[in-house]
Amino acid sequence: MFVKHGMNQLSSSRNFTLSSSAVLRRQHFLIRSLAGGGHSNYCTLNRMQETNPLEADAENILRAITPSLDPTRHKGQAGKIAVIGGCREYTGAPYFAAISALKIGADLSHVFCTKDAAPVIKSYSPELIVHPILEESYSIGEGDRKYISGKVVAEVDKWLERFDCLVVGPGLGRDPFLLDCVSEIIKQARRLNVPIVVDGDGLFLVTNSIELVSGNSLAVLTPNVNEYKRLVQKVLNCEVNDQDAHGQLLSLSKRIGDVTILRKGKADLIADGEIVKSVSVYGSLRRCGGQGDILSGSVAVFLSWARQYIMAAEGNVAIRPTNPTVLGCIAGAALLRKAASLAFENRKRSTLTGDIIEYLGKSLEDICPAC
Repeated sequence: MFVKHGMNQLSSSRNFTLSSSAVLRRQHFLIRSLAGGGHSNYCTLNRMQETNPLEADAENILRAITPSLDPTRHKGQAGKIAVIGGCREYTGAPYFAAISALKIGADLSHVFCTKDAAPVIKSYSPELIVHPILEESYSIGEGDRKYISGKVVAEVDKWLERFDCLVVGPGLGRDPFLLDCVSEIIKQARRLNVPIVVDGDGLFLVTNSIELVSGNSLAVLTPNVNEYKRLVQKVLNCEVNDQDAHGQLLSLSKRIGDVTILRKGKADLIADGEIVKSVSVYGSLRRCGGQGDILSGSVAVFLSWARQYIMAAEGNVAIRPTNPTVLGCIAGAALLRKAASLAFENRKRSTLTGDIIEYLGKSLEDICPAC
């Protein structure tokens, strides 16, 4: 009786209809584990989810903003995404972000990386368009810095207007010269009103130069626990307050100038200076590296789709909220969690980032069938 009762509660409290009884059983186990294993705690957790006014209606948002597959559309109309990242040490992160965008349904995905990283990233997939134009300090002389910097920025600038969203940071590294070049790219993207998702080493850059994103309503920051701690310390000059997580996140977003922030955690929290939303769909117990890169690529695609949806609706938007950056964050966070859940159900402890990426398409198909 307990299992039946618990499964009914789980079904009513979750945002997604999971595709198999095996997955449902796994989610039942996860909730019991997170709630401490007791019947009382388990029921209390479900009641909290059912009555949580901040929980986003992720499934309906995904259905609304995901464009239909239309034979009259041409290449590029479903999204052109670019990732700025990838250096000698880190080649996996930009690949994960860029390939996730394609797996969700973007038409084109570019990677702007260093010359050392380009052959490696190209070898991962022929689907990506790789630009080996970024430079690190070790490869240039002191007297050539200004010339090389201008050349790098000009090369990226030739492409910027073509993109629906820019992802800055996956595998970028912290080379000072490289970060200076990326700072100029961020400024130019802002001048052209190109939305930007900042993750990884991009967050290191903007935390130390907050003016790069301050007041940019088309910017999204996606910090993990440590990156969020540094942001709070830098901007609010205090420590993280988990007792008032929603209020502090809202204050942080306002202080930066209504930038949208997706705080990753047990429940993902999203704020844009006006509202706070939560996405707490259960994902995976396996915390393999690279899931944040999937998220940044996913948010970029859904953000661009949300902008298209809102423009096409001409004010008659049937979902709330209506900020495209918030909608993109909700959709990206929810889809990643669903894909991670399916991957974990099949792979258990051996789940890797690539396994999760392979379930992105199925997860979206379960909610928004292509035909």
